[in-house]
Amino acid sequence: MVTVTPVEEFLENPPAGLSVEVLGSGYRVHSDPERSLVLIDDSDSCRGNIVFQNSLGRKIKTHNLWEYTSTRKSLLSKRIYLLVSACEETSSVTSKKAANEPRVLQRYVVSIDGNNPFIKWQVERGLDWTISSVAGESYVVDIDLTELMESWAAKNLTTDKLIQVKHAWRDATFTLKYYSDALFDFPFWFGFSKRTFKLRLT
Repeated sequence: MVTVTPVEEFLENPPAGLSVEVLGSGYRVHSDPERSLVLIDDSDSCRGNIVFQNSLGRKIKTHNLWEYTSTRKSLLSKRIYLLVSACEETSSVTSKKAANEPRVLQRYVVSIDGNNPFIKWQVERGLDWTISSVAGESYVVDIDLTELMESWAAKNLTTDKLIQVKHAWRDATFTLKYYSDALFDFPFWFGFSKRTFKLRLT
């Protein structure tokens, strides 16, 4: 249903359906868009720049019903890939004073089977709720994987260095944006057409 792989391991041994090309400046990850839905922005690593070919990026934009329907079908049938970071959690006081972002402890490529019955049910329910709430309007929906990652970490990071430091998950969401052709889309303009739903392992 869900596979979580350290990015270094992912680059050395990519899963079936993906391949990694080593470049002078980093890596290029190739995927089959018929089987995979990659939602990863290009990123830097200690090994160089990582470029994901055929990636829609973390924010998916759709401008008509056909594009939305196609994206929805992909979410419910393909294996979805995201890049998330486990970061050292800092207090609000410390974070305000710190000049830099929280320290990244480990980055992971998260693979989710969109065709898995439990995942599929959650995504269908979340999207149906969003659309019924903002029918005929533009909207933004965030799909949040934070609880999913916390559940995974509780079961799998028993000997990992992450358990020694209180950590928080960053970039554990992806966004679906739909733009209608309404001339006066006031709810969207004022931020009222934004929804969030969470994916869980159980």
